[in-house]
Amino acid sequence: MESINQKFLFAIMLSMVSVSIYAQPRITIDHNTGAAANAEFKFKRVPSPSRDDAASTATLTIVDGEADPNSADTRALTDGLLPNSDDQPRRNFFLKAGSGGGRLRMDLGRVIEIAEIDTYSWHPDTRGPQVYRLWASDGTDSRFNPEPKANIDPAACGWKSIAIVDTRSNDEDKDGGQFGVSITDASGSLGRFRYLMFDCYVTEVADDFGNTFYSEIDVVAKK
Repeated sequence: MESINQKFLFAIMLSMVSVSIYAQPRITIDHNTGAAANAEFKFKRVPSPSRDDAASTATLTIVDGEADPNSADTRALTDGLLPNSDDQPRRNFFLKAGSGGGRLRMDLGRVIEIAEIDTYSWHPDTRGPQVYRLWASDGTDSRFNPEPKANIDPAACGWKSIAIVDTRSNDEDKDGGQFGVSITDASGSLGRFRYLMFDCYVTEVADDFGNTFYSEIDVVAKK
């Protein structure tokens, strides 16, 4: 449990220092509860998941950590098939219970200009919120490490910090439901990248079940 607490505190520290290091993109967060949280994944501001985005043909690899035995495999994040209830393990990807999170790398197959990155999750309890740091790379840096473990700083091996996402509220009892996150930039482009890495953190450390039920990840190429 100590290692989880350490990683949880590290996530908080990262969010405190990141603003001074990197210009922040626009992060839009929507939260559906009650009847609004349903299989349609419709939000007020965040677009609904797409079945035809740049991530649909991407390859996802667990760089650090381990999938939970009850989780779907990583393809659930890009297949366009969404859960139709709020506690459907085989329609979501989530990391092993009791772990302190993990890192997922998405390989888009080629360098593209990215306009938007959207992430979706759904769970009735503390596995609903999303807490992650997004990194990106075009893979051309001579120092590039495609699989940096948790003890390696991605910034030191060819990765750029894009955003820190934390959809939790101040009241844990209200954090269940459906979350949609959209990451954009005022310029219309987040940059030209081939690889994305999601450094995922637990949402709470009171028990072993703080790893988010991620339902889908969309990557929208700039037209």
